[in-house]
Amino acid sequence: MMIGVDLKTYRKEKGFTLIELMIVIVIIGVLATIAIPRYFKAARKARESEAPIMLKQVHNLMRAYFHEYDTYLGATLANIGFVQQPLVTAGGPARYTIALGALTATTYSATATAVVDFDNDGVMNVWAISDNGTAVTLAETTPD
Repeated sequence: MMIGVDLKTYRKEKGFTLIELMIVIVIIGVLATIAIPRYFKAARKARESEAPIMLKQVHNLMRAYFHEYDTYLGATLANIGFVQQPLVTAGGPARYTIALGALTATTYSATATAVVDFDNDGVMNVWAISDNGTAVTLAETTPD
């Protein structure tokens, strides 16, 4: 009696060869190489969008303060009604700290400085907004 494998039955079995599996793994690797950097870039941009939103809120509050008192002098984040959310470094949701800059009777400036280095290059992201009485400028001053 001969013990062995029936070649006809063996050839009819379905399955993947090692080469087919390796080709699929290479394709997945190439796709991951393309997709992962794009994901991180999109995630960084989403985190950076917090700064302009917060600065626009400060601008609206500063304009309301100006319309009430006819000056920016004496304005603080507290007395314009801006509440800084707890920072991520303290377990909160905010990634930026907001600070008022130079104030005059008709102009102001404010900055949003990141407390997290989004791409680990040692540079923190900074945005600024200013109102010189005739135009409002919102810009990223230090990209991360």
